[in-house]
Amino acid sequence: MTEILIIEDDKGLNTGIAIGLGNKNYHFTGCSTLSEARTAVRSKTFGLLILDLNLPDGNGYEFLREYRRRSDTPVLILTANDLEVNEVMGFELGANDYVTKPFSLAVLRARIENLLKISAGRQNSAGAPGVSDKPVLYQDDSLLLDPARQRFEKDGRELSLSRTEQRLLLTLLENHGNTVPRERLIESVWDGTEYVDENALSVAVSRLRAKLEDVPSHPVHIRNVYGIGYVWK
Repeated sequence: MTEILIIEDDKGLNTGIAIGLGNKNYHFTGCSTLSEARTAVRSKTFGLLILDLNLPDGNGYEFLREYRRRSDTPVLILTANDLEVNEVMGFELGANDYVTKPFSLAVLRARIENLLKISAGRQNSAGAPGVSDKPVLYQDDSLLLDPARQRFEKDGRELSLSRTEQRLLLTLLENHGNTVPRERLIESVWDGTEYVDENALSVAVSRLRAKLEDVPSHPVHIRNVYGIGYVWK
């Protein structure tokens, strides 16, 4: 049985999701605050999180940022925030899917099943999530990039890369010198999750460039191949 955590301050909606999606395969735990959610994830292992963004004691983005430092468990954002910038921010911080209210229970169920299927496939595959089985290392006069050891340095200073940025970097390094199509990058970075806005990839590339490149507007390492994708030179 898959344990699913619902972080939603509307208790009626929280209960309604659990009842509407409940079956013998899922068990739901409901939290109405981030404080309750933090306690829940410390005490129990969940297979999926459903996360609202606007909560009484804080912002769901902050919780997602914290959670991604410790877990790759799928996170589906369920929120009334329907602006593109909100969606892109969610994906950039490591969300696996983004659903806006009002929503269809049938669609929500399908997306949950899709995320769980992808997660199961990753767990059954060799190697840890987001980490290549073969060693990938890049080093030049200013950069040392070693994804397998989670070591990223520029001019001798440690770089802090988000989970999304690490997966993007790993995919580009694995294909050093070859153009990687945008569709393939999206699939690699977001685990094949459907409904990912292509703008999320552009934002992720821009943020990675800002950390790696001396002059991000004139990139040396991550080059845009117009209309196709990106290449690590």
